Amino acid sequence: MSFKSELEDFACSIGADLFGVADLTDRAAHDHVLWQGGEMLARFPKGISIGIRLVDAVIDELYRHDEPSPIYSYRGLYNSVNSDLDRVTLAIAKRIQEEGYSAYPIPASQTIDDRKLSGAVSHKLLANLSGLGWIGKNCLLITPEFGPRVRLASVFTDALLEAGVPIENRCGDCVDCVEICPPGAFTVVKFDPEEPLEM
Repeated sequence: MSFKSELEDFACSIGADLFGVADLTDRAAHDHVLWQGGEMLARFPKGISIGIRLVDAVIDELYRHDEPSPIYSYRGLYNSVNSDLDRVTLAIAKRIQEEGYSAYPIPASQTIDDRKLSGAVSHKLLANLSGLGWIGKNCLLITPEFGPRVRLASVFTDALLEAGVPIENRCGDCVDCVEICPPGAFTVVKFDPEEPLEM
């Protein structure tokens, strides 16, 4: 069994639903990591993407965004899943370290720049590069298995892991996410990782 397969099995055994590896040596990927996370993160050639599926019954009620119960339920789910993701990424990082490699876990939801609303890395970019899904018109990662109903975290590493292949965007002419969004927050503009988040 390869080390990547071993890590994937381990991640899934402790709660992960998705596991992928991104090649960060590509110039565009490297430059994006350097721009957002700095030289410390840009030195790692691989990024592991971990995803946990959200609970459908909670997400299905978010259209009632003007009522407190669905929002409180979502906040609880969001916090619980983020905590689980952080636990999984820490365990993976420690497992990688045991094998003599370096690993740097990035928490699921941690803002390092409140003005830009950005974290140390774009988890969805790593997930996209690792082949877990594509970026939809709602600017979320869309997975073949769970659609956009996932939360993500990442681990940077120099471990020798085979990287996945990005999935082509499968949205086509579909605009369901744009039409169903209660506050009308989405456009049909294609996702651009270089576009500022506050735009």
